[in-house]
Amino acid sequence: MFNARMDDLRQRLADNDIDVALITDDDNVYYLTGYYDYLHMEFGRPTILVVPRDGDSLLITPAIDAVMAETVAKVDRIATWNDGAGAEWRAELPDAVRGARRVAIEPDHMPPLVRGYVDSLLTEMDTTSVTPLLADMRMIKTEDELQLARHAGQVGIAMMEAGRAAIGAGVPEFEVALATSQAGTRKAAELLAAHYTDAYMSPNTHFLQIMASGVEITKTHHRASTRVMQHGEPVFLCFCGMTNFHRFKLGFDRTFWIGEADPAQAAIYEVAVASQQAALAALRPGVTAESVHRAYAEVIQEAGFDYPFRCGRATGFSFLEHPQLVTGDTTILQPGMVFAVDGSVQTDTFRAQVGDSFIITEEGYEQITAHPKGIGDVIL
Repeated sequence: MFNARMDDLRQRLADNDIDVALITDDDNVYYLTGYYDYLHMEFGRPTILVVPRDGDSLLITPAIDAVMAETVAKVDRIATWNDGAGAEWRAELPDAVRGARRVAIEPDHMPPLVRGYVDSLLTEMDTTSVTPLLADMRMIKTEDELQLARHAGQVGIAMMEAGRAAIGAGVPEFEVALATSQAGTRKAAELLAAHYTDAYMSPNTHFLQIMASGVEITKTHHRASTRVMQHGEPVFLCFCGMTNFHRFKLGFDRTFWIGEADPAQAAIYEVAVASQQAALAALRPGVTAESVHRAYAEVIQEAGFDYPFRCGRATGFSFLEHPQLVTGDTTILQPGMVFAVDGSVQTDTFRAQVGDSFIITEEGYEQITAHPKGIGDVIL
């Protein structure tokens, strides 16, 4: 799988007259090599993948991660570097680009520390972006990737069910987060044991639980806190960061109420659900990405609100991939794409959101996250 991706990239480099690509985005490094470096730039330790259109691929990574790199990375050569020793990660780069006429980088994903040095090496070379080539490669998922998406959906559903069961009057928010994390990890471990041979992929969910309750409901990305939930309050759960199975990401959100729902809030919630339903009525192969957003936005605007954000986004090994379901994105949807599709309304005192993930199929779409969203179903 990784070798095929590398071959595909090399062909695209040749087709675009690019001699060598320098890749620094964590997710792209993983996508091409199977290597995941958890510390990377957060700890001041660059990892750089060098892919020439002709010649051996090279992974430059910290010596502290040498054993893992040698175990999992599908590359021709690995060069390690150590903190404070010689030129560190810079040592291999001059030779890597020497003689190249055209070099591709990731302008929006290359760390400033690395970018400054790379720019000093490329002063007499033509530079371009490799990002569009990689985005196009990753847009249509393979059957193996779609299996990951479906399994990620199962992990998300397990988390949503556990979160729903943990919500209640007198319960602090962090207890819900503990329940979702445990349920997701156990489901992921079950799936890894049954379907995968990668002994190095952790089942543990990560990313702080996004949730908000009561008066905090309008804080879209509020993290679980010590706040104690009360009867009659709305509760929002989002797993867009935690549903990250085998590095495949999805979107999945629900809004609940404890005991009863304020009628005004319930009416707003119904608009949010209707906006997602309108988007799904438009979601199919052959339409533009922006047309799905338009259907969603019209429902919200006709109800007298401004749409709060784009309708959705492609996902995969990154949280945000190409295309996006938003005005201005004219990409034609194709079978094999994976999208998070939301419905939402926000006011000064309340916000409602429902979101699920879908695979575009030849006939329309396949839903890979599921949880009841009727108003009667979300009052706990």
